[in-house]
This record gives sequence, C-alpha cells and structure tokens, in this order.
Amino acid sequence: MNILVPHSVIAAPTAFGGRPQGDCLHGTPVVRGGRLIGLAPPEGAATQMILPRLTEPHCHLDKCHTIARLGQVGGDLRHAIARQYEDKANWTEDDLRTRASRGLAEAQANGCHFIRSHVDWGDGPAPPLSWSVLTDLAEDTPGLQLAALIGVNQWADADFAAQAAAAVARTGGVLGAFVLDHDRMQDGLTQIFAAARRHDLILDFHVDEGLGDFNGLEAIADMALATGFDGPILCGHAVSLMDRSPHDFARIADKCARAGITVCTLPVTNLYLQGRVDGTPDRRGITRLRELRAAGVRVVVGSDNVADAFCPLGAHDPRAALALACVTAHLDPPLGDWLPAITTDATVALGHPAGHVDGAALTDLLTCEVTHTANLISGRTVLRPARETLT
Repeated sequence: MNILVPHSVIAAPTAFGGRPQGDCLHGTPVVRGGRLIGLAPPEGAATQMILPRLTEPHCHLDKCHTIARLGQVGGDLRHAIARQYEDKANWTEDDLRTRASRGLAEAQANGCHFIRSHVDWGDGPAPPLSWSVLTDLAEDTPGLQLAALIGVNQWADADFAAQAAAAVARTGGVLGAFVLDHDRMQDGLTQIFAAARRHDLILDFHVDEGLGDFNGLEAIADMALATGFDGPILCGHAVSLMDRSPHDFARIADKCARAGITVCTLPVTNLYLQGRVDGTPDRRGITRLRELRAAGVRVVVGSDNVADAFCPLGAHDPRAALALACVTAHLDPPLGDWLPAITTDATVALGHPAGHVDGAALTDLLTCEVTHTANLISGRTVLRPARETLT
C-alpha cells in the first residue's frame, strides 16, 4: 500500500521518511505497535491520504436542527438571536437530547473526535437545562467539550461570575463570553479572566461578530497580556477586523500573537448574517485569515450554526467549513498548508496535544481515497478510520 501524508500534519517531516510529492510525503506506511511511525520508500502510485482525526472548535449543539420549526427566518445577528430565543420554549430535555445527539453523530461521521459546543447559559448564574443535557452527553462522548456562552455584561456582576464559574468548573467546562460593544465589557473581562485563573479553566469568546468599529478582540488581548494568563484562549468570529486600518490591524494582531490567542473563523454563519443589504451583499463576513496567520496568530476554522435561526444550512463538517473559507478568503494552494486549521492547530486551541501523524495510534488517524489535498478538503470522498485500511 502506498499513501500520502500532508507535510502540515507531521511534526518532523524530515525524519518521517517517504518522498516529497506536492505538499505531501509519499511512501509505504510503517506501522509498529498499532502506531504509524513513518514511511518507507514508495513501491508504486499512492491511492489514499492519511491525516489526524478532525477537530470541530466551534459549534452549537443546543441550537442545531431547529430550522424546521422556525418558519421563514433570515436576517442579521440580532434578528437571529431574537428568533432563536423564541424557540427556547421548545427546549425540553427530550428535544435537546435528540437534536444534540443528531448533531454530534454528524460531526463524528465527518471525522471529528474533539468537538467544542457552546451552550447558551441564560439569565441566571445556575446552569440551564441545556447544560445539564449536554453534560450528560459529554460523559458518554470522549472528546466533547462544552463552553458556557454568557454575555460579558453578565460576567461583570461579581456574584453572578462566582456562581457561574463554579458551576462550569464542577462539570469540567469552558468559560465563554459573548462580546459585542457591551457597555460593561472591561468589568466583564476582568471577572472572567479572574474566574479562569481561580478555577484553572480555558477561555472562549464570541467576539466582534459584526462589521464595524468593534474593539473586543483587542480588549481580550490586552487583558490576557496584563494578567499574564497562559491558558488557551479561543476567539471566534472577529469579523470587524475587516474594517480595521492596516495600522490598527497590525497592532491588534501583534497583541493576539503575543497573548497566544487563537482566532476561529466561522465562514458559513458569518457569510450568511454579516454585510446584509437590500440586495446581494458586497461585503465578506469573514475575518482576515491570511493576514492573521502571517502575523503569527494561530487560525482555526469551525462549522458554527447548523440548521437554526443563525444559518438555515450548514453542516457539522470541518472540511466543508474549510472549503468555504478557501473560496471566500482566497486561500491558495498548497491547500494542505491549511489542514492544521481543522486538525492539529484546532486541537491545540481546545487545550489538547496537537496529535500529529508521526507516532499516532491508528485509532487516531483517518484515511481518504484522494491523491491531492484539494480533493481532500473538497469532501468528494468519505473519511474512514485508518485502522480499517492499514491493518
């Protein structure tokens, strides 16, 4: 058997063996003790590609698959928030479990192992029903991680922050906040960073989810640098970077790089909601992927909303999200260079080891019958567990 392995998912490509072929190494797999340790010289043409299992860094299993009962939806972010809030009257335990399980199964069928789902918290500090239901699912699903989605103004209340953070910590979750031009943003960021340090928790932000002059991302970077916070920080959306001047962007990107912040782009939902006008939009609701990466900021890609008020389409499929990012952000070949955005870099962003291919257990690897990374990202063929084809 001859395979291809993308350079970008190998920790030490020069020691892995094989022969260069485009943005991959080509060779015969060397497997010992159930692990892929390298490549022997190829003995013929490659027939498939190997990569790590995928990571979904940002989705909403509590909201997914509600579109059928929402009627005709379509609008900007605030309209979507209002419509989805109305639907919460239907969020019974059975409803939440059924929809979330469906979304989870979709992500797993599309090659995902690590998955972070945001969960709307509600108005009070006590966990909502959706948190309890998804926590139960997480106990039976290795790799599922939950992030509490709480308005940054709510975090500004010290009593609320203490109770909510303690509840998240008890269930092994992630502290999250929605940041969009809130009047108490600084107080909220102070409280959530302090809570993360106190409970040794990871941070995740929905930030600057709109075109315009928003400053949440820079405020988060400033707080991280001022406090010396060294845990993982994932910032989703950051759409407003499109409206920053080159000078402002360079300043913000430098702070993000120094703070170790990862930016998660969410092209499906952002393209659907942002830049809306009466006719066809002429703005791109996506952050500056190429410029961020050039500035040393880790960039990852997520699926975000699936079949809900925020996006009537979508899929729990990181390859599909990356493919759309390639089209809308003009990510040029070699496209294998962007695979870490849904594999190794995305895994690190969730607080796990990168999980490169070299030395990985076959149970942590996938195969796909393609011979070019563009075809891999396009999703033209299915992903299969490597243990089915390499043993």
